[in-house]
Amino acid sequence: MSADTLRHAAERIARLCAEPHDLVSLWQGSTEVLARAVPHHWTPCFYTLDPASLLMTSHFHHGLDEFPGEWLAGEYYGDDVHRLADVMCTKSGISTLYEVTGGDPESSPRWHRNMTMGGDQELIARLRTRSGEIWGALALYRAPHAPLFSAAEKHFVQSVAPLLAEGARAALLLGQAREPEFTDSPGLLVLDHNWAVESTTPGVGQWLSELPDGDWDAGRLPSSVLTLAGRTLRTAADPQRGDTTVVRVRSRTGTWVVLHGACLSSSGNPRIAIIIEPAHPGRLYPLLMSAYGLTEREKDITRLVLQGASTAGMAAELSLSAHTVQQHLKSVFAKTGVHSRRDLVAKVFFTHYEPRLRDNEHRARLDKPLRGEPWLPNSSAPDDCGNSS
Repeated sequence: MSADTLRHAAERIARLCAEPHDLVSLWQGSTEVLARAVPHHWTPCFYTLDPASLLMTSHFHHGLDEFPGEWLAGEYYGDDVHRLADVMCTKSGISTLYEVTGGDPESSPRWHRNMTMGGDQELIARLRTRSGEIWGALALYRAPHAPLFSAAEKHFVQSVAPLLAEGARAALLLGQAREPEFTDSPGLLVLDHNWAVESTTPGVGQWLSELPDGDWDAGRLPSSVLTLAGRTLRTAADPQRGDTTVVRVRSRTGTWVVLHGACLSSSGNPRIAIIIEPAHPGRLYPLLMSAYGLTEREKDITRLVLQGASTAGMAAELSLSAHTVQQHLKSVFAKTGVHSRRDLVAKVFFTHYEPRLRDNEHRARLDKPLRGEPWLPNSSAPDDCGNSS
């Protein structure tokens, strides 16, 4: 592909990701662009990952409505290379199965699974925002005897990965705001071209009442909302920047609240969508506490295990000795009923994340918003038809 073709493709993805979309629509629109920029077999495979644990929460691959169970077992129980967690932890955030096997992909069980779908080469890219949060992954495949992914193609994928990460994060937040699941779910506020309130989702009034210098009952928006709206309009004028407008505000109660802004597509006057959410690291921590009774330090250790950190890495991040890390690990293993780090990762995934992944597959078929958080202990897992009770 020429440099101009790749540049135009990057601009199209930037525009897609700067507009509010549901997640499936974002992936479908990106699929069309990727097909022209980086030729590949069949269709891309998109994943969302929980930033707190880097475990899979959804999978979208047009033509493959359900992720095969044996592939999940290989991802979280198997002894193989090129797993999602492996690529997420690399410095470059992009990898091919051909490279990690030293040019011998047939040595990997993963390659044999891919070949059942006709995919010889596999490229995986990390979808990480510029602020450092990993929200997903993208996988592309090529048929046997096709050329290897080139350096220019990999560079293109790396360049659009932060845009896709921002788009995925916004899509998940937007979906949860439109269909709240928890009392602290994000709220959605839409402003018209005069910055008057056009529409809201349930609970927005409560969110806005917690922000300083606003008065929802009197119709006065907080200055943080107005500032974000102005920044959003300026950013929309240059979509290639791909920056999501974000403001973090301390609420009247002393907690932190995060506001995200995006311009809505329209043939007329611009409209602004503001998403308001609590500034928490995800639902991993309450999940671990309520399900397993872990201490704060044990939760930190478990989070790092899920993210693939080594003992030395955990010791450095938590300012502990390697011996202390190992002692905490023993306690975590005892409380969760496992005997190794791999078993711990698999147990957390199959208990709390696979139900979410299956629920999201069902949601995608019903054109409903996808969820990015793990399945909480007080939630009922979906049945074989994808329904939850």
